[in-house]
Order: sequence, then structure tokens, then C-alpha cells
Amino acid sequence: MKLSAFAPAKINLFLHVGPLAEDGYHPLCSLMTFADVGDTVSIAAADHPGFEIDGPFAAGLDPDADNLVTRAARALMGRIRGPQPPTRLVLTKMLPIAAGLGGGSSDAGAALRLVRGALQMSVSDEELLAIAAELGADGAACFTARPMIAEGRGEVLSPAPETPPLDAVLVNPGVPCPTGAVYRAYDAMGIGAADRPPLPDRFEDAQEAAGFFSYCRNDLEAPAASLVPEVGETLELLRGEPETLLARLSGSGATCFALCASHIEAEGLAQRVADLRPEWWVKRCRLGGPWPD
Repeated sequence: MKLSAFAPAKINLFLHVGPLAEDGYHPLCSLMTFADVGDTVSIAAADHPGFEIDGPFAAGLDPDADNLVTRAARALMGRIRGPQPPTRLVLTKMLPIAAGLGGGSSDAGAALRLVRGALQMSVSDEELLAIAAELGADGAACFTARPMIAEGRGEVLSPAPETPPLDAVLVNPGVPCPTGAVYRAYDAMGIGAADRPPLPDRFEDAQEAAGFFSYCRNDLEAPAASLVPEVGETLELLRGEPETLLARLSGSGATCFALCASHIEAEGLAQRVADLRPEWWVKRCRLGGPWPD
């Protein structure tokens, strides 16, 4: 029997980053939300345990290399006493690599939920959350896969303002934007602070949300654009279109997003961008979550 779990793309509606701390990490404050587009992780019984990757972006990953999906599965299956049933994990990679979408962390979160269910393990959500947090700064938030305020290194989570699903367009110009290099450029620039804005309890609609977030920042946007000029080109295009309420980089990039007033505006914007730049990855989506598998 084959079981699957959805791993949604993570979007940072804002990302405030502080200077490098003595512990070697950057403190942050971010509102993370999740899209109804993403990867899929599947598990099935097999004669021999294994891991494989397919999908349109499979070529960017090595199934024999250390991967967050296999690390998550090993961490959880290590709790099983006695022989482990052989299983094969398959990651269907639909999201671009090194794209600021939390793909690896979201894949790991899906793998944790999937392995627990497939092997009928008596492991609580709190235990899975702790494993996810050890795998990376986005791990805890991506395991919850619902809108959250993340602070500290990303592991301190609190509820986000109540927000209706937001129609959006995701655009990646087809170039990687490695997180380490972006943070080094950020350190060299000496900008930003991990300040928490005075968040309301709720947003009534996309216009209100976009208006509020326009006063927030992604402190990694300028460093990313300095390293990858295509980031600035993407943002310039999106910000010049009439449907765009707000355009910003997600995470360390190179994926940018545009918030729109409705799915009609998002559909029109996505189609125009795809026509203008057919070599780019363009997806209309809704932001919110959690989304069903």
C-alpha cells in the first residue's frame, strides 16, 4: 500500500533578520504562511529500503546524498525497537531548488507525518515538532504547515493574525539563490533587525493584509538581489503590474511572490508573466493552510 503526504511551499510574508549572534545564528521574526502548491512525499512497502526522487526538479538533487527527507525518516524510525519494516520513500520534487520556499524543511515535515502514519507509531505531534526543529530553522514552522509567527532561530512559534486565504503568484527566475551566500552578503551590508511589528488580531481581506505587510520587510531581499540580479528583475516586473498589491522576495530567494485581490487578478497576472518570461517558473496559488494531502 502506498501513502502520500503533501509538502506545501513556505512563503515569508515578512522576514526581519537581526545581526549574527554569538551562537552563530541570526535571530529573526517572520510571518510564515503556506501555499497550496508544493512537493509530495510517498512511502510504500518494499523488498529493500530505499529513497528516490522524481518530478520536474529532481535533477537538482542527488538521492544518494544526505537529504532532509531521509534524515527525518531516520530520526523517527530510530525510535523503533527491533527490526524495521523495509520501506521506499519517494520525493516528487515540484518546487525549484534553493528557492526560498522551505522545500527541504517542508518535505521533512511531510516525511515525519507520513512515516508515523504508515508505521502506526505512537509518537505525538510535540515529539515530531522537536525532530523537525533540529533539522533546520524552518523545520518547526514547516511541520505545522499553517500560518505562524516564527522568532528566535525560527523555532519559537506563535499564532499569526487570522487572515483569509490570500491569492498570490509565485515567480522564480530559474536561478538558485544559496542561503549561506545571501546571509554572508547580509552580514557585509550590516542591515536589518529582528523586530516584531505590532500585529493585529486579524486581517479582513487581501488589501488590508497587503497594506500592513508593505510596512514590513524582507531583510534578505537586498543581499539576494545584489548576488542574483534576476531577483531584482523579477520584483521590478511584478511591482509594475496592475494586479499586484504587494511584491516581495520569499526567504533568501530567488522566488518572489505577488499578493492579489482575488483569484481572477492572480490568474491574469500569472498568465501575463508566463507569456513575458516563458523560461521562468510561474505558479498561481492560494496562501494560508493547512492544506489537505
